[in-house]
Amino acid sequence: MEQQSTLTKLKNYARKLKQNLFVLYLSYKDHRVPWYAKLVAICVVAYAFSPIDLIPDFIPVLGYLDDLIIVPLGISLALKLIPSYIIEENKEKAEEIRKNGKPKNWFVALLFFLVWLLLAYWIGKLLYNLFT
Repeated sequence: MEQQSTLTKLKNYARKLKQNLFVLYLSYKDHRVPWYAKLVAICVVAYAFSPIDLIPDFIPVLGYLDDLIIVPLGISLALKLIPSYIIEENKEKAEEIRKNGKPKNWFVALLFFLVWLLLAYWIGKLLYNLFT
């Protein structure tokens, strides 16, 4: 029972943090944001908006690692790097974007697809060499 409660709390915390994705989306375009904060924000937003995960959800336990830990940690880091006044300015604009729906990042999805395709090719070639 306690474990389920902890998992529920973690999911709620991750969901709350993910609401800041649109703030990051607007913030990385702001010229007042330092380059290193933009770099982190771009990576986090691109990954979070990608329709394909690096670790697919159907893989037990690991599949939810990105949704519950990796993305929220990235969001937290990016928010700490961006000046607070810029975050506050972009919160209202972000709410408008959120109402219109999450954009998809098909470029990052293609990259993840290629990584999985190359991995499958490599494993296939390795198995072929082992059994022939």
